[in-house]
Amino acid sequence: MMGMPVTDLFGRPLESLRISVTDRCNLRCTYCMPKAIFAHHAFLAADRLLTFDEIERLARVFVRVGVRKIRLTGGEPLVRSGLEGLVGKLSALPELTELALSTNGLLLRQQAAALYKAGLRRINLSLDAIDDGVFGEINGLGRPVEHVLDGIEAALETGFRIKVNMVVQRGVNEAQILPMARHFAERKIPLRFIEFMDVGNVNGWKREMVVGGEEVRGILSTEFDLATEQRPSGDTAQNYHCRRTGAVFGFVDSVSKPFCRDCNRLRLSADGRIFTCLFAESGHDLREALRSGTSDEELAAQISRLWSVRDDRYSELRAEHRGGGTKIEMSYIGG
Repeated sequence: MMGMPVTDLFGRPLESLRISVTDRCNLRCTYCMPKAIFAHHAFLAADRLLTFDEIERLARVFVRVGVRKIRLTGGEPLVRSGLEGLVGKLSALPELTELALSTNGLLLRQQAAALYKAGLRRINLSLDAIDDGVFGEINGLGRPVEHVLDGIEAALETGFRIKVNMVVQRGVNEAQILPMARHFAERKIPLRFIEFMDVGNVNGWKREMVVGGEEVRGILSTEFDLATEQRPSGDTAQNYHCRRTGAVFGFVDSVSKPFCRDCNRLRLSADGRIFTCLFAESGHDLREALRSGTSDEELAAQISRLWSVRDDRYSELRAEHRGGGTKIEMSYIGG
């Protein structure tokens, strides 16, 4: 059954859903889950997590109201046991045009084959440095980059389409821009540069730490002959390609060039709350409704009502929000 389109106050359709399957992670990256703060953090108990059957049911409801793209996130989604079972359920939804997974890659070698067999075809992988020392500092646990690169190789061997995401922070990893670009250009893997964002409350964000997309493109242009491509409506990245080699680079310039006006994404937390913006201060609980006998029709109506009054455009109004309320952490709702 094809869903009827629902739009928000700016006419933005609900088309994309990010589903967090866990708030846990096997890294402690400084901009997401810093070790000092999460050392004694109380993570969600198992009975608070949505079951895979509950996630499948909600996914079917979201499809009814227009969702056509789903990405599984975390925390780190691969730390949740049996994820291939959920992938199998979601890949069977005929209305979906895309099912993807965001991961840090550490567990890909072990799980790539099962995920592919279950129907997953696309992976977005986070990697912020190709140098061991820099990567170890960022991931908070000193994990070597070779484990991530091995996961990438396993995914490629299995047949996955892969994009690599790099969050660039001034004074942290901007010197890794060209080494990362060379490495993934040689392997014909698209690399996306993401401006450091003030997601959550614990990452120590300061605007002077943002390395803007224009600056990154200037650095790349010393070695790569870049040409811009058309950005499809609703996409977060503006893509460029190298005229000489065909290497693809994407830029998520969400601080310097906000794209709020065509954002079509909604986020579902691992404990069943939906958030209409990455920078939201609160969400809407669907878990209680799921577990108290609410029908699919009423769930669809709740989601539609919530989206229809949405007016989020935090990145466009960022300066006005500094010092405002407490935002949801990225580790809780995914990136």
